[in-house]
Amino acid sequence: MTRPFDDTTRRNIAERCAAFARLPASEPAPALKRAAVAIALTEAADAADGTAVLLTLRAAGLRAHRGQWALPGGRCDESETAVKAALRELHEELGLELGEDNVLGWLDDYPTRSGYLITPVVVWAAAGAVISPNPEEVASVHRIALGDIEQADAFDFVAIAESTRRVIRFRHAGQFIHAPTAALIYQFREVLAGRDTRVAELEQPVFAWK
Repeated sequence: MTRPFDDTTRRNIAERCAAFARLPASEPAPALKRAAVAIALTEAADAADGTAVLLTLRAAGLRAHRGQWALPGGRCDESETAVKAALRELHEELGLELGEDNVLGWLDDYPTRSGYLITPVVVWAAAGAVISPNPEEVASVHRIALGDIEQADAFDFVAIAESTRRVIRFRHAGQFIHAPTAALIYQFREVLAGRDTRVAELEQPVFAWK
């Protein structure tokens, strides 16, 4: 299904986010640190593909999770809200300067094996928004059409010996993108379909545990 990049799609997604029964926010366990990511929606590389979500490939020189797929985001500063952190990180990583009026909603918090509690914030970037990735943080930027994440076979679930929880994978361009990124995109896909699907128990691969 193609979702045109227009005001109707923006309103529809905002309505879906508003209808989503997000689990109540809670203070993270002492071992977890607050973080936020942006599910940033913009025009697909091919306008015929409509609306897309921005994904990044993390730079090879980063201290943690180098070379992994990610949504723009990072740790919340002291006393910083998840929304402000997501918008700040979006600007620092991709040069996109958006305000709180661009926020369409947010999804459930996701606890990571590496010690973070991530809040996903859904934001809408204007048509023609210039993306200027910071090479110290971002190796490349990719626009994933919403039609791609809504394909029936876009996600799969596998078992690993190290956990009783299922590992979620998103298939893109011949590669697998894993949780937390895959889990957050999956929940967003479910929100678009009007389903309140929980993802906190979906597992990450062992290489992402550190």
